[in-house]
Formats: sequence, C-alpha cells, structure tokens
Amino acid sequence: MNIIQWKTTVKDIETKYLKLVEKANTLTELDNIKTACLGRKGEINDVLKHLKNFSIEEKKQAGPLGNKLKNKLTEIFDTKLNTLNIGEMNEILNKETIDLSLPAYPFKTGKKHPLTIAQKKMTDILFKLGFNLADGPVIEQEFYNFDALNISKNHPARDEQDTFFVENKIKDDLVLRTHTSNVQIRYMKKNKPPIRIISPGKVFRKDDVDASHTPVFHQIEGLYIDKKVSMADLKQDLNSFMQGLFGNKAEIRFRPSYFPFVEPGVEVDVKCTFCQKGKPCSVCKSTGWIEMLGAGIVHPNVLKNVNIDSEQYSGYAFGMGVERLAMVLFGIRDIRTFYENDVRNLEQF
Repeated sequence: MNIIQWKTTVKDIETKYLKLVEKANTLTELDNIKTACLGRKGEINDVLKHLKNFSIEEKKQAGPLGNKLKNKLTEIFDTKLNTLNIGEMNEILNKETIDLSLPAYPFKTGKKHPLTIAQKKMTDILFKLGFNLADGPVIEQEFYNFDALNISKNHPARDEQDTFFVENKIKDDLVLRTHTSNVQIRYMKKNKPPIRIISPGKVFRKDDVDASHTPVFHQIEGLYIDKKVSMADLKQDLNSFMQGLFGNKAEIRFRPSYFPFVEPGVEVDVKCTFCQKGKPCSVCKSTGWIEMLGAGIVHPNVLKNVNIDSEQYSGYAFGMGVERLAMVLFGIRDIRTFYENDVRNLEQF
C-alpha cells in the first residue's frame, strides 16, 4: 500500500464510522462499533501498521493524519455515548414515573409512652413555678435514703419486707432507693439556701401489685428551702401545680398526715373520677378520693443532718407518684396498664 492508497483508506474509514456512529441507537451497538474501529484489532490500528513501510517523508505526512483521525473518532464516540446514556436514563425515568397524587403507603411511627408524657407535663409546670432539676443515684446508702431523713433504725420502712437491700462486698448499707428524697439530701449537703429543686426518677418498694400499686414506679419530689418558708407557701404551690395539671375544676383536698421527714405533714388527694354510683371502685378503694402526694414542712432534724441552720431557714418538701397522677390525667383505671406494653393502649397517646 502506497501513501496515496493509505490516505484514501483513512478517508474511507472516517466516512464509514461517522455514518455508523450516527445510526447507532443503543449502548451495546455503539460499543461494538467502537471496538471494530478503535479496538486493539480494529481498523484504525490496522491501517496505522502500514506506516512502518513508508519513507521518512511519507511518515511525516501520514503520522499526523492517522493521529488526527483517531482523536476525531474517539471524540465522536464519547459524544454519542453521552447522548445514548442520557436517552436511556430518560427512558428509565419515564417508565418509573411516580404519581405524586397517589396516597402514601401507611407506616407506623413510634410514640412517647404515657408516663413520659405525664412526667414531662408535670416537670414543665414545676419549672414554671421556679424549680430546678436535680438528679442522684438509684442504688443508695442508707444514710441518704433513711438516716438523714429522720427515719429511725426501727422504722417499718427499713424492714426487708418493704425495702430492696443490695447485697455487695464493698458496703453493707446499700438499698434501691425507696424515694427520690436521697437526691434532696445530697443536694443540700453540697448547696446552701435558697434551694428550690425537683428530683424525678424511678423508685423501688416491695409493694404487692394491684390496680394502684407496683414495686417499681416513678416519683417527682420537690424541695424548697429559704427564710420564712411556711405551710402557706406549700399550699399555694401545690394548688397551682394541681390546677395546672388537671385544670381549675379539679377537686383537691389537703388532710393531715405523718411522715418522719416533715412536721407538720399533709397528704393531697384528688377526687376520684372512676367511681360509679353503687359500684365498688378498685382505684380509690371506694373512698371517693385518690391519694396523689405527701408533703409537709421539712423537719428541723433533716436540716440539721445537712448542716443547715433550722433557726434561720425553713422549707417544704413534697413527693408524688407519676403513675397515679397519670391515671387520673388520662383516665386509666389500672396502673398495670402502663407496663403491659399493649400497643392498643399505647397508640392512644
């Protein structure tokens, strides 16, 4: 093959593959054409092999022509490949078009547990009343759970039939806290008055399980220590709390009671909303009232145990069961409903 024949062959190859590339409609078809043209055994490499038979002057003419053809066809193939890719993608998208007017597939979402909802509502009200949050250990020493709270060594609450004692090799006096009052003691030992805190959390008592009792439940306890704090302050704050939780129509009563860590002490009851005329009520034991919380003026001995001068400072404390308040709040007759994990009940909240 002489130089003239070689140039003619190059021109024919260019014309041939320009037409083939233009007619290609699929990526597979284009890939086959590219292999036949630019592949290792393709026509371009085949025609370039003849360059070795040319003179130096002929190689100077043929070399640039061969490279120019190869670059031109490579560019044409890339352009066509991009065009076909876009076309195939559009075709796929057209086939998979989603009708946005169709209703979405239903799916279940998680919800907050009713006790979480109730506790959040209670703490929000107390925050508005000026209380701050405090926390403490669940496994506690007897000093913080009993001794510092003026609970004597022979008090029934310290019996194994009422309290969960923790067996361990380090300390002999560990219990699962029976209230969150231990948080109040720890806080008072580290902070000076004025003090205004709440301490929500789990507590543990060896109660028999029934419609209104369970051995593991949740409490929110409050403490206010300052100069000249009186029972009037306690009653005002508890009235505000109950009205914020149940509304202004809630029927509430205060009645005298005894707790070792307060003097005087009171219990606050809410009118039972579950009683039906002529039928026994398992929630309030047919008394017409549900015990909501205990409270009172902090005993001077408690202040003494945390090095606060009871002559200069006074205060009140209260403790409430989240479950019992939630029962009235949500109209739940049995406290065990909170722990049965029945989705039908939980979905209502």
